[in-house]
Amino acid sequence: MMNAKWEYGEAVRLIRNVRNDGTYPGLDPGAPLVRRGSIGYVVDVGTFLQDQIIYSVNFIEEGKIVGCREEELIGGEDEWTPSRFEFREKVRAAKQLSVNGSVLIELGAVGEVIKVIRDAADGVAYHIHFDSLPGRVLQIPETILEPVAKTEE
Repeated sequence: MMNAKWEYGEAVRLIRNVRNDGTYPGLDPGAPLVRRGSIGYVVDVGTFLQDQIIYSVNFIEEGKIVGCREEELIGGEDEWTPSRFEFREKVRAAKQLSVNGSVLIELGAVGEVIKVIRDAADGVAYHIHFDSLPGRVLQIPETILEPVAKTEE
């Protein structure tokens, strides 16, 4: 069998949100299962299609045992920088953004998170595609973004 990175009982942290791929009973496919940043404990190690290691991880606080691929996990003690927003989440500019005196993004403009950057120089930042600036992606610090209410999406 392939070399598993974690063994039974070891703490691991989820680095991506996990949604139901259709194999978790009682929830619709696509429904959120466990949020990134959550810590769980390996209860089983298996393989999928003989070439992927799958860890069954017990997320005690969530009350769920979920299958996770190795690339979705880091060690429970590894450094982790939480972020407010996630890939594909809608956000709003909390400030007007301009470059060389020219306004690029109006206050309140809505955009979508394309990428989360946890190791940016001044804290978490995001690559955002704003609806009002088609074809361009801007790197925006977390501090000048706010959530879009679900009713506005």
